[in-house]
Amino acid sequence: MNFTKAAPKVFKAMIALDTAARAGLDPVLIDLVQIRASQINHCAYCIDMHTKEARKAGEREERIYQLNAWREAGLFTEREKAALGLTEAVTELGEGGVSDAVYAAAARHFEEEELAQLIALIFTINAWNRIAVPTRKIPGTE
Repeated sequence: MNFTKAAPKVFKAMIALDTAARAGLDPVLIDLVQIRASQINHCAYCIDMHTKEARKAGEREERIYQLNAWREAGLFTEREKAALGLTEAVTELGEGGVSDAVYAAAARHFEEEELAQLIALIFTINAWNRIAVPTRKIPGTE
């Protein structure tokens, strides 16, 4: 399915949401969050897109390759780790939701406004993943 053509109003709203969610966030952090959420959601299209964007922005290959093992890799800052922990918790939203410890770790590294933007970024990439996966978006295509 070509979701853009089948639901143009929704697609346009998603573009606006995506733009708003990114506002004020570090571009490196945006790439890491989008790649990690897409890995969790098995969204090959978004993994492909966001890893290419990260490379163009100067992200190191080593960090991209190790992103799925970010806790063990020793390559990420404490701030990035807090964002990645929150990304996983919000993306997976298990029975307990986002734990107090994960939220507190993120709140230590992000002011309230920036934390709200980060949460918006996370739920937005999850929405994109939920469009791309069921519509069978092929990596490398528009």
